[in-house]
Amino acid sequence: MMPQPFAQVIALKQPVEQFLRRHEDKLWWLHSAYALLLGVFVMWLGSRDFNYLRIIIFHIAFIWVTSLLVPVLVNLRRLPPKWRRWVRPVVNYFNKNFYQQLLFFVLPIYYASTTPGSRNVLFIVLLAVSAVLSTLDIVYDRYLSVRWPLTALFFAFNLFACINVMLPVLWGIGNSRSLIISGILAFAGFATMIYRLSGLRRPWARLALIPASIGMLLMVYLLRSFIPPAPLSLVGAEFGRSVRNLQAVDALSALPPPGTGRIAVLTAIKAPLGLEEMVCHRWYLDGRQIFVSPYYSMTGGREEGYRLWTGIVWSKEYGGRELTVDVETQFGQLIGRAKLRQ
Repeated sequence: MMPQPFAQVIALKQPVEQFLRRHEDKLWWLHSAYALLLGVFVMWLGSRDFNYLRIIIFHIAFIWVTSLLVPVLVNLRRLPPKWRRWVRPVVNYFNKNFYQQLLFFVLPIYYASTTPGSRNVLFIVLLAVSAVLSTLDIVYDRYLSVRWPLTALFFAFNLFACINVMLPVLWGIGNSRSLIISGILAFAGFATMIYRLSGLRRPWARLALIPASIGMLLMVYLLRSFIPPAPLSLVGAEFGRSVRNLQAVDALSALPPPGTGRIAVLTAIKAPLGLEEMVCHRWYLDGRQIFVSPYYSMTGGREEGYRLWTGIVWSKEYGGRELTVDVETQFGQLIGRAKLRQ
């Protein structure tokens, strides 16, 4: 005869299972809400301490390896059927949590490097959407993780975003080189998933890699201006008649009439210690480019930011309502923007 405590547990098992099946979707949405709140905390942490980036590579490696192994384990006959049914849900649970930690952590770093009103706002929007998708259990489990093109694209984009910010912060690799390295690694992640998850035969899988590699590397190069140069950010900008001892002289708060001398701009760029990058000023008048400065070697680590200044002769030929100076990297990424209006 079965002991009474065990009998009570077995008696409760069936109604509990029925309750979970009946309210499964609602419970997953509640878990998604909890994950989103946890993501907000991780964002707060990411805006204050970059040390978490040191373990980012382990999270990425886990997601990469387990995503490639799931189809193998699901079809492994040595495993009992009951275990095989649990492989994907368990792997998905860990991968979702790692995605959430990674994406919500790097989100405020990219946000600090985003220029409002510029094209690099699109990247931060895509990154935010990706972070939110990682918290939506039903969407991730039923769509992202079971369709290999979505799985591959989701992983490649997030791999690129994480590596692209990790390299400059931890190892002082300039943003221009970081873009190239991150693009190559993103392609590697995408290519391995095409090869292992697509179900294509090996010759066809290899052929699929050719357009995929060309397309992905071209996309990184052509869309580089859409990517914020994290962790670089513009922390200050001043206009004046000239600059002396890294201070604006005769500060300007409005655009003066043409033919009234010179206009100079002094910008302060925040960057981590040891980071080196080539930067320049691009001057625009009502959207028309009027001057591009040479590229200057910037070194990070200054508390007040790296000071870069350039100037132009404000001649009579210049007639406009808005003067804009873009601070850009050598690879065309916008660090920040200063404006002077009439």
